[in-house]
Amino acid sequence: MMKTPVSTAPINPAAPDLSPPHKYKQLAGWLVLFAVLIACSIRTDVTPYQLIVGLPQMGSLLQEMFPPDWSYLPTIWGPMMETVQIAILGTTLGGLLAIPVALLCASNLGISRFVSLPARMMLNLIRTIPDLLFAAIFVAVFGIGPFAGMLALVFFSFGLIAKLTFEAIEAIDPGPLEAMSAVGANRMQIIMFGVVPQALPYFMSYLLYTFEVNVRAASVLGLVGAGGIGLLLDRALGLFRYDRASIIVLLTLVIVLVIDYGSTIIRRKLL
Repeated sequence: MMKTPVSTAPINPAAPDLSPPHKYKQLAGWLVLFAVLIACSIRTDVTPYQLIVGLPQMGSLLQEMFPPDWSYLPTIWGPMMETVQIAILGTTLGGLLAIPVALLCASNLGISRFVSLPARMMLNLIRTIPDLLFAAIFVAVFGIGPFAGMLALVFFSFGLIAKLTFEAIEAIDPGPLEAMSAVGANRMQIIMFGVVPQALPYFMSYLLYTFEVNVRAASVLGLVGAGGIGLLLDRALGLFRYDRASIIVLLTLVIVLVIDYGSTIIRRKLL
């Protein structure tokens, strides 16, 4: 009985095409990118010389920031907690509003294109507006205070979470949905028992991620009068009290790191 010879040659994974035409295309791409970077640097007058010239000023600024004014800590603790509360409200309300819109945008749920396309266009419009612009608009409408900042984060969170969630819904396993449809389940039952169990962990992960982003954003919204710690930061910078500005930055850093660590643990358990 003849035995089929077994090749002992190593199996090489598919290697990238390094033929001369392909290499020339790669080289041309890198040259174009380099040319664009140089053109942008010249157009915006961004050069390493500016960094070198500014280093002494950066050093003097750091000297004025340290040591921080620790006696200012009790004053900023309340506004810092207000900043976190603004982020909590903005993230939660934005996430709740994002759920139905994400379902309308998902193309694998049988939603009419006359509904899903306008919903996607609305999301794209909202996502093009930065949170600081939202905050400035709401400050002009509702006045200075945390309410304007909360509304700005609601719109920002709504656009971001809805976008990420409907993309996650479109990527879920279609098998359970098709099986439920085959046995006569209606659209609401398919969503509740086929879509939600698969998409919920991703939605919660996006919610936590958006909360992290909103805590950072809420710390800056006060610069336009939208409440929170940003109001005190703007005042400290305006009075050249960099020692007070440094304690605000340090406290914000600690709060953000704690939230980031906690949300990372929760996201790992969810996914």
